[in-house]
Amino acid sequence: MSDVILAVKSLTTQFQTEQGLLTVVDDLSFELRAGETLGIVGESGCGKSVTAMSILGLLPQPYGRVSGGEILFQGQDLLKASAQQRYQLRGNRIAMIFQDPMTALNPVQTIGQQLAEVFELHRSDVAKPKVKAASIALLEKVGITEPAARLLVYPHQLSGGMRQRVMIAMALACRPDILIADEPTTALDVTIQAQILELIQSLQQETGMAVIFITHDLGVVAEMCDQVLVMYAGKAVEQTDVFTLFDFPRHPYTKGLHAAMPSISQTAKSKLLTIEGQVPPLHAMPKGCRFANRCQYVSAQCEQSPQMQWQQQHGVACWHWQEI
Repeated sequence: MSDVILAVKSLTTQFQTEQGLLTVVDDLSFELRAGETLGIVGESGCGKSVTAMSILGLLPQPYGRVSGGEILFQGQDLLKASAQQRYQLRGNRIAMIFQDPMTALNPVQTIGQQLAEVFELHRSDVAKPKVKAASIALLEKVGITEPAARLLVYPHQLSGGMRQRVMIAMALACRPDILIADEPTTALDVTIQAQILELIQSLQQETGMAVIFITHDLGVVAEMCDQVLVMYAGKAVEQTDVFTLFDFPRHPYTKGLHAAMPSISQTAKSKLLTIEGQVPPLHAMPKGCRFANRCQYVSAQCEQSPQMQWQQQHGVACWHWQEI
């Protein structure tokens, strides 16, 4: 029996905009196994968060839609599930930690009220008189001190790290099979970031859940992930295990991300390398290799070659760099 808990096959997500119908995620495929951590890496605008929203059915309406592919959760195609079926899965079997807890939490409800709502909607097995005790136990599990007192406060009365811990507690309330963490440590200082990462790892070991970790930080990937999917301009450019990604990166974009990481061998006066340019806009996406305008291996001579012209004409990714 396969241990694949989530299989995304040829996922294509589009948005209706003033420039027309634009493809944000383009023919994306990957698998997630039980107990595994999959890292999805890439710059802002590469389609990482839209991929997560597509899985959960949280695309903004009526502008966003999944136009093709399959999202199989334990064999069930979520794209063919009814709205009620997806509602029952979302937050219950598949939970998400959002990037900014201040916007994800309700500012006019106390922490206790928001935790109680999770139990009310998804945990009918927890009797109402026991909800408070269960909420306190959750906050205690995620490392929040004086949990009973924290139930009475509002989100703005907590620090960023504490708010993120509350988000993790809410996500874990239903004991999900999959936890999607969308850059959960971006706005936190490095000390709190390390604590949150350690917390997610320990909770994963305790519960056995699978994790999709969305980030732009390869250092976090090295610490957290088993498998890695590198995305660029809405497409997967490289998929492999974490050891191979760091030891033998293949795609020029992955190599560029590697080069941009700080190294202990650098001196105080050393400059960090950067990937020049930016992700191409959706309305002006090139036909061929989407990374060609930033690729260190592409020269003017190469761009004029018959092979390169054929690739761009037919919308084929440029693989000439593998032979260099």
